Amino acid sequence: MTRKTLNIAIAAALFGSLALVGCKKNQDDAAMTPPPATTEPAPAPTTPEPAPAPAATASVTAVSLGNAVGADMKVATPSATFAPKDTIYASVATSTSDPAASIPAKLAAKWTFEDGQVVNEESKDVNLSGPGDTEFHISQPNGLPAGKYKVEISLDGSVVQSSDFEVK
Repeated sequence: MTRKTLNIAIAAALFGSLALVGCKKNQDDAAMTPPPATTEPAPAPTTPEPAPAPAATASVTAVSLGNAVGADMKVATPSATFAPKDTIYASVATSTSDPAASIPAKLAAKWTFEDGQVVNEESKDVNLSGPGDTEFHISQPNGLPAGKYKVEISLDGSVVQSSDFEVK
């Protein structure tokens, strides 16, 4: 065998070995590749949790002025004009968004004379539940001076209603 033939035979054997190793490597890679992951079925749709109910709120719905209130704290005969010696009542109607809820609140009445002078201020801590009425009043033993007045009603520190009236 000649040297040239021997080199060709060695080269062929080497090339064949490389080809086999390359094929073997591909087979090994295939064997090492994990099988595709099995997908689990999607969980059954669930009913969403209901949203929490909004917190109950309170509001002042009306203010009525008069010179007398009944046991229900409502003004018997509404008026916007009073005599100097009258006791002037403000009946404050309130309501809550949830009639079963009891909502602690602070109601206040600020009575002012035409020049802005404060005649009286009063506040009451109340527990509001459904519709209801709260009464505030002013009077002076010698009578209120004639003129124009205003009462401002506040709920938890914010003025929510006002009413003008006159003493003649």
